[in-house]
Amino acid sequence: MQTLISEPLQLPIPELSNPEDLLNALLKLRETVEDEGRELFEQWRPGIQRRSFLISGLNFAYYLALRRQDLRDLQMALTPWGLSSLGRSEARVLPNLDAAIATLGAVCNRDPATLPKRPPLRAFFRGDRILNYRARAVFGSPSPSRRVRIMVTLPTEAAENYELVRDLLTQGANCLRINCAHDTPVEWEKMLGFIRRAEAETGYSCKVYFDLSGPKIRTGKLITSDKKKRLFLGDRFVLSAHKPKSQQQISNISCTLPEAIAALKEGDPVWIDDGKLGAIVDSILPEGVLLRVIHTRPQGEKLKTDKGINFPGTVLPLSSLTDKDLQDLDFVAKHADIVGYSFVQTAEDMRRLQEELRVRSPEKARTLAIVAKIETQEAVRNLPELIVQGASKQPFGVMIARGDLAVELGFQRLAEIQEEILWLCEAAQVPVIWATQVLESLAKTGIPSRAEITDAAMAERAECVMLNKGPFILEAVQILDDVLMRMQAHQSKKTPQLRALRSW
Repeated sequence: MQTLISEPLQLPIPELSNPEDLLNALLKLRETVEDEGRELFEQWRPGIQRRSFLISGLNFAYYLALRRQDLRDLQMALTPWGLSSLGRSEARVLPNLDAAIATLGAVCNRDPATLPKRPPLRAFFRGDRILNYRARAVFGSPSPSRRVRIMVTLPTEAAENYELVRDLLTQGANCLRINCAHDTPVEWEKMLGFIRRAEAETGYSCKVYFDLSGPKIRTGKLITSDKKKRLFLGDRFVLSAHKPKSQQQISNISCTLPEAIAALKEGDPVWIDDGKLGAIVDSILPEGVLLRVIHTRPQGEKLKTDKGINFPGTVLPLSSLTDKDLQDLDFVAKHADIVGYSFVQTAEDMRRLQEELRVRSPEKARTLAIVAKIETQEAVRNLPELIVQGASKQPFGVMIARGDLAVELGFQRLAEIQEEILWLCEAAQVPVIWATQVLESLAKTGIPSRAEITDAAMAERAECVMLNKGPFILEAVQILDDVLMRMQAHQSKKTPQLRALRSW
C-alpha cells in the first residue's frame, strides 16, 4: 500500500508585511468604517427611543461597515505583530481598531497626536457589560455558577403537574416556554400559577416566555392516488390552494394558506415535513401547482397531513401576526415576561407587534421583552433592521430557530448563518437564544448522541439555550447545566479564556 505524503501547507504571504504599510491600511479602514457607520447610524437614529441603545446602535453600524470589507489578508498581516484582534471586535469595533493603530504607531515612531487616541480600558469591556445587562432584562438573572440561561418548553401535562414545574426550576431552568400553538388560556393560566408557586417555594426566579404561533403553513386534506402510497424522485403530486379533488390521478394535498400557492412560480422549491420531502414547481394549475419530487429518502416518503411546508425561494404575502396570534395576545400581553415572535420578517412586522402590545398593555409596553425568531431567508436578510426596530424600543432578543432556518437556507448553510447571527447580535449587544433539537435525543430517549453534546457545548456562546419537552427533560436540564458550566471556563462568545488545562 502506497504511503501518501502531503506537501507542506502553503499559506499566502500577506503583502502588508511592512509596519508602515500596515498602519496606513488600518487608518484607511478606520476612516471607511467610521464614515459608513456614522451614515448608517444617522438613518436609524430618529427611530431610537431608548437612550441605552444609542451606544449599541452606533457600534452595530460600525460593525456592519467593517464586515463589508474582506479582512482576511489584513488579519493575517496583523498576526506577527500580536495584533490579530479584528476577528473579535464585535462588541468594540473602534476600540479594537484604535488599539491596533496606536501599537503600530509606536512601532513606526509616529507622533501620537496624528493618530486616534489609544482607547481607555473601560472601552474594551463596555459592550460586554451592556450585553450582560440586556440579557438580564430579557431572561432574568443567570444561575450563580452559570452565565448562559436555560429555557425549557412546557408540555401540556405541566398544567396538571406542579412537581414537574418545580423540579425544572430546581434542576436549573431559568425560563419556561409556553407554546401558544398548543393548549388554551385555561391551561396556560394553570401553568403560570404553578410557575409562580414554584418560584415562591424554591426561591428561584423564572421568566415566562409565550411563543406566538405565527402563520405556520401546513399540509391539509390529502387524497392519495391508487397507484402509489409513497413518493420517489421524479414523482409528481399536486399542492392545492383549496380542498383537493378526488378524481385526480396523482396524489393531491391541500395547503392551509392558499395565498402561498398563489405566490409560487415555476421552478420554486417547496419542502415538506422539516425537509424530508423536497420538490420544485413543475407547472401552475388552476387548482394549485404541480410539484416534482427532487428529494426523499431511498425508501420514499409518504405525504401526510398537518406537516409543515417551507417555501424558501418565495417571498410570501402574509402577515406575521395571524388572527389567532391577535386573540392570544389579549392573554399574553398581560401575563408574559417575554413574547416570542414567530415568522417575523421585516421591521414593519416588528412595529406592528409593538403597537399591538401597546394597545393591550400600555403600562408594560416599554418593559415587556420581545424575541424575534429568525427562521426564514427574509428574516436573515432583514436582521439589522429587525434588531434596530426591536432593541431601540424595549428589551429585545433574537432566537436562532434552526429547524425552519435549516430548511429555508439549506442544511449546509445553517452552520455559517448561525455564526453570522451570533456575531451581528453581539455587535448590537442583543442577547441570543440557541434553539431547536438541543439534546433532543437525551430529552426523548434518555441517551444523548455525541454530536448533540458538542452542539450543546457550542451553545455556550449564546445567552440562552432552549430545550424542547420530552420524558427525560429533567435529565437534559442537568446535563446541559453541567456542559455550560464547564465550557464557560474555556470560552466566552468568540474569545478563548485560556483556563489552565488539567487533563494532562
